[in-house]
Amino acid sequence: MAAAATARIVSVAGSSTVASSSCLLLKAPFALKHGRNALSFNNGRRLSKRLFSCNAIYNPQVQIKHEGQPETLDYRVFFEDTSGKKISPWHDIPLHLGDGVFNFIVEISKESSAKMEVATDEPYTPIKQDTKKGKLRYYPYNINWNYGLLPQTWEDPSLANSEVDGAFGDNDPVDVVEIGETRRKIGEILKVKPLAALAMIDEGELDWKIVAISLDDPRASLVNDVDDVEKHFPGTLTAIRDWFRDYKIPDGKPANKFGLGNKAATKEYALKVITETNESWAKLVKRSIPAGELSLA
Repeated sequence: MAAAATARIVSVAGSSTVASSSCLLLKAPFALKHGRNALSFNNGRRLSKRLFSCNAIYNPQVQIKHEGQPETLDYRVFFEDTSGKKISPWHDIPLHLGDGVFNFIVEISKESSAKMEVATDEPYTPIKQDTKKGKLRYYPYNINWNYGLLPQTWEDPSLANSEVDGAFGDNDPVDVVEIGETRRKIGEILKVKPLAALAMIDEGELDWKIVAISLDDPRASLVNDVDDVEKHFPGTLTAIRDWFRDYKIPDGKPANKFGLGNKAATKEYALKVITETNESWAKLVKRSIPAGELSLA
């Protein structure tokens, strides 16, 4: 496992890869190609950016492979390069595209209820349906937005956030609520721009929700910050907060809480969250922080 984690942290230059002992600071290690489930990587360059992007994928494309049948315990959505080698959507898909644009990986399609998530404790961290006591988990009602994660981020469970009631991270990648009009498929990788952040506190753990929009959405050019969301998507931020506050209540659990005055924070704050959780992830993959049961493969 240690060798696999080390191999990921490389510099891609020309036609060779050079092993490194730490994460590189990259601006735009890849660009998306047009086409279903295709992702293309460009050669990385050392740049003075805070955001880390540890990437060892030299093969230019990422493809999606479904194993098993949906809504079964065995169902997995794996990510592969064109040679058929499995890669991790959490660790191997770069986060940062530059100019305030990030990669977003869809785990749950809007208007669906199966609780899908990256399996952070399984090799190559495929997407699977969450379980509880051996049974598949579903939300009590459909989620109204595309939902997923920002790759190469991690909410550190050993780190207390003094701005959010001293809550500790939930040990997962950062969640994204994508508010565009198109229903996306599980495993799709979208270019998104963050617009706001909600500081959800779930049973005492901090579980950030970054509100974002895909760049190919017809209204993407109209929204650049939290106030724009209120103007062009009226009621959406309140609806997102209320949905995540209340979804556990039908199961007899208390409502989730929100920090930061129960309001959505600005785009600037969202970018701060992304930067900090990306840095936490970098420490995780460098093994500066114990991984516990998390898979770094």
